[in-house]
Amino acid sequence: MQFIFSSESAAVIASFHALSEPLRLSIVELLVSQELCVCDICDRLKVSQSKLSFHLKTLKEAGLILSRQEGRWIYYSLNVAQFAVLEHYLADFRRKAVISPSSNCCD
Repeated sequence: MQFIFSSESAAVIASFHALSEPLRLSIVELLVSQELCVCDICDRLKVSQSKLSFHLKTLKEAGLILSRQEGRWIYYSLNVAQFAVLEHYLADFRRKAVISPSSNCCD
């Protein structure tokens, strides 16, 4: 079975997938307070640059982080706009959630 998703749903799916891996979540948590150079992220997380590169690519493709090059270094920061999309998506569940007992349909 193949599902068809809107572009917004596809972005939400990619974001949740990217955040489901512990190392990627650690990267995001580091970037909450400041922009960081790739070498600083490697040092703080004690991972090689080759391993980190794959995870940064996944986060960037999901739209969760931004990058900019300065000289030979690449700096990463959070894409706050994409986190706002996720926040809105989750808030919709909270607003629309039905908190009443379901009927017993199998009797």
